[in-house]
Amino acid sequence: MRLLTRTMEAPTASPRCSTSWNPPARVYCKRSVVKVLLNESLKGSNTLSLPARAKALVELENAGDLPEACEWASHQGLELVPLGQGSNIVLAGDIDALVVRLVNRGIDVLEDSDSSVLLRIAAGEDWHSLVGWTLSRNYFGLENLALIPGTAGAAPVQNIGAYGVELQSCLERVYATEIATGKRLVLSRAECDFSYRDSIFKASLRDKVVITAIELRLSRHSTVNIEYPALASHFQGRVARNVTPAEVFDAVVGIRRARLPAPSSYPNVGSFFKNPVVSEGDAARLAGAFPGLPQFQSGQGKVKLAAAWLIEHCGWKGFREGEIGVHPEHALVLVNYGSGTGQSVLSLAGRIARSVEDMFGIELDIEPRVYGA
Repeated sequence: MRLLTRTMEAPTASPRCSTSWNPPARVYCKRSVVKVLLNESLKGSNTLSLPARAKALVELENAGDLPEACEWASHQGLELVPLGQGSNIVLAGDIDALVVRLVNRGIDVLEDSDSSVLLRIAAGEDWHSLVGWTLSRNYFGLENLALIPGTAGAAPVQNIGAYGVELQSCLERVYATEIATGKRLVLSRAECDFSYRDSIFKASLRDKVVITAIELRLSRHSTVNIEYPALASHFQGRVARNVTPAEVFDAVVGIRRARLPAPSSYPNVGSFFKNPVVSEGDAARLAGAFPGLPQFQSGQGKVKLAAAWLIEHCGWKGFREGEIGVHPEHALVLVNYGSGTGQSVLSLAGRIARSVEDMFGIELDIEPRVYGA
């Protein structure tokens, strides 16, 4: 591989992304030619459409080129930051790093039996397209996770979940490349340390590895999960054995499209805040003080509360200040209406969180990762 650098002209030079930075014109590697773009805009690479630039950016179609990209970044004194479709990040400023977009493709069937199938999926595969592909081949288990934006490689980072199902229920392994050494790693489900919207990739391995592929074990039997209130209401009392995975897929797509704005129309990252998890005692206290607060059993004596309800009851739903606001139909969704910045998004999120804590005594955590702060 040969890495070629090309400087992109910018309207103005960013404090963190100086146009005076001059790396070598090219770096010789072994297999192909990959362009490294300098001072590259990331506005079209994040679904909040926030203005920011990467000091350097490279797009790789082959995960085997990652070790050499890591080496190149190290020689330039740059950190390496992986980026998928940018659907779960807030860019608070420019990124003083080599941003790597891994766009590898491929789905391999590793095992196939009467009861299950084991798939290895390249990190660059589009998640929603993957869900549709598995369903078309009668591989079941992902239907509830339809229409979640992002790539397969990003899915383990926050243990994506929706409508009563989380990725950890079917994930077997994660393949990754260690940024510091270029070493290839394989992590089991247990080693991923999954929890609600969290994993080792948001903690001790954040920006220390690049996920290159995942393995999923899916069922050959069409057992569905329609216990989540929105799905239970949609199917109006039908028993699960009489509902097909295709019907669940269609229902989830319909519900999500009705409730959540498309980033192409209203730039957003979906749910901005996690649903807080509290003790059963705190949940009972809150239920007495605030009748109607939606609560869901989370196991191990914990109860999950609806963050959207908390935010709405603090008066934020439909709020707008300049180019940033809260969507009028869903209080969990923060929207960039035009030329908003990452700093203004985070400022509004902080005000919302403080008001919820003042009214309910509950801390809200945000879902997206923040870069450039």
